Amino acid sequence: MKIKQLPKSKIEFKLIISWDEWKVFLDEATKKVSQDIKIEGFRPGKAPRKIVEQKVGKDSILSVAAESAIQKFYPEKIKELKETVIGSPEINISKLVEGEDLEFVVVASVIPTVEIKDYEKEIKKINTQYSKENLEIGDEEISKELDKLAKSRAKLVTVRRAAQEKDSVIVDFEVRKDGVLIEGGIAKDHNLILGSNVFIPGFEEQLIGMKEEEEKEFELSFPKEYHEKNLAGKPAQFKVKIKLVQEREVPVINDEFAQALGDFKDLEALKNNIKDGMLKEQKFKKQEKRRGDIMEVLIEKTNLSQELPEILVHEEIHKMLHELESQIGQMGMSLEDYVGQLGKTIEDLEKDWAPQAEKRIKAALALEQIIKEKEINVSSEEIEEAMNKTLQFYKNEKDMKDKIDLKRLYDYTHSMLKNEEAFKLLEKM
Repeated sequence: MKIKQLPKSKIEFKLIISWDEWKVFLDEATKKVSQDIKIEGFRPGKAPRKIVEQKVGKDSILSVAAESAIQKFYPEKIKELKETVIGSPEINISKLVEGEDLEFVVVASVIPTVEIKDYEKEIKKINTQYSKENLEIGDEEISKELDKLAKSRAKLVTVRRAAQEKDSVIVDFEVRKDGVLIEGGIAKDHNLILGSNVFIPGFEEQLIGMKEEEEKEFELSFPKEYHEKNLAGKPAQFKVKIKLVQEREVPVINDEFAQALGDFKDLEALKNNIKDGMLKEQKFKKQEKRRGDIMEVLIEKTNLSQELPEILVHEEIHKMLHELESQIGQMGMSLEDYVGQLGKTIEDLEKDWAPQAEKRIKAALALEQIIKEKEINVSSEEIEEAMNKTLQFYKNEKDMKDKIDLKRLYDYTHSMLKNEEAFKLLEKM
């Protein structure tokens, strides 16, 4: 098979389907074409081929038959190629004659050849550097975690005094700019901890000293870097009513506090549990940083035979957009609103992200090449075990479990496990 290399990781080649292979599609093509036209004396799809040809012409039937033949045989024919073809190809029929072989020219995107040179020495340096770093959790860090834990277990006690810093208050408020209520500028029964600094600077300070049922009006300016551009740096009028003041009683950190949290003998046991958890988190972060450094080396040392196919970059950008959409969706915001706040369009974002998408693809190709060179694989038992762990999350959600594509989950799990084995191998260098 003669292959012509084209720019942007595309190739052009000719494929042939023998007459014996594609002639069997003519009857079905005749039926399909005749279903869309009215032929007197025949039900839709039942007219003989000669009569249908008189109505639509022979070429129409041949074209439909060729399309069906290509759809069936194309996947088999491209197995002869050494390159990995991706995406939907451009197909142009070059010979369409009844009784003769069907010939068509294909333009398809392919994965470029990957070559990684002289990477092992650099990765050994990274591993040596990380092996010298010790994981340590100091008493001060444990104390801070205990303080957070105690504060999260604070009891709220309603008081009749003026609000103080660290109190929890429930307020109604309105925000106006030039006397006009801003979008989302009204709230009822809003809970706020004074001193948490979640509102614009100055707002929480204005509430200190106010009592239950007390109202107050004041003016503040939004920060210059405020995300709403039409409000950034601008003054606004606030009207607030305190509806409830509650004191936060933080429990004393002692043995009794530890025992109330679970199966802990005393405070020392709780401290050890916190330390273990923090060490695991620190170890995970260190591993993620290390793997990031390893990937940077692989990307730098990877050479591609051609530039990346546009279809791969396009798919990766859309994957990134989907990831962003999921993240901001948890905050109750749509992708369009988020992008609008940035003063951009989704098309702008796609353009900005193209270099990062290319880097992510190159990283994935580099890791695949390591897996190939080192002949890394995992057993079907390992894959099934990992799949079962994933499925356990949905054991009580029947509808969700029924919607899971097991073939897709198998392929994804297989890929993730191989990647993990590749990283373990690289980390041992």
